[in-house]
Amino acid sequence: MRSNEPMTDDTAQRSFRDLLRAQRVWDTELPAFAPETAPPAPLALFHAWFAEAVAAGQPEPHAMALATADAEGLPDVRTLLLHDADERGWYFASHATSAKGHQLAARPHAALGFYWPTQGRQVRVRGPVVRCTPAESHADLHARSTGALAAALTGTQSEVVSSVAELHRTADAAWDRAVAEPDAEAPTWTRYVVEPAEVEFFQGDARRRHIRLRYRRAEGGGTDGDWTRELLWP
Repeated sequence: MRSNEPMTDDTAQRSFRDLLRAQRVWDTELPAFAPETAPPAPLALFHAWFAEAVAAGQPEPHAMALATADAEGLPDVRTLLLHDADERGWYFASHATSAKGHQLAARPHAALGFYWPTQGRQVRVRGPVVRCTPAESHADLHARSTGALAAALTGTQSEVVSSVAELHRTADAAWDRAVAEPDAEAPTWTRYVVEPAEVEFFQGDARRRHIRLRYRRAEGGGTDGDWTRELLWP
């Protein structure tokens, strides 16, 4: 086939598969991970791995996948940013009126996924989701950038927009307001925390001898001694 001829559906599919199969992962030396040396609770290990991802030059290490389920139990997932991780859990924020906000209101459980390919690492977090107080949500929003405040002030996340022009007009007006009123309220902006029931750490290995260490929290637990550690087959 000459290069200027359009590809058929079969040719396009073969081209995609060839391209897909040509991709490689972890073209770098991966760190070792000795699970027997891991701390008794997952937070310290997450903090350490996060710092190591930053030091290794991982782009946007605070980006994570958030998986939820709607009122019918159908799954949904998107990428957003981690806002904090402490003894209570892993934090993010969104509008309570967004798709994820409605889903969490109906089914207040979620899973988070971090992927740091510079070190062949993943972290997965699962557990119930709790809405933080309005004061915490306000503080969360106003600790962030002008752009974050402007996006929050639109207040229409997940709704249908009629055109790109309308999106630009609304976003520009919100930006101007965010600059003029840096303490402006965004009533539906909500900080959430995933209170972990399970946290899994995955360390990739070039020979596929991947290490998976899962922490499971005892019912009602919250201290270091309330976590069980388990190795999983990759």
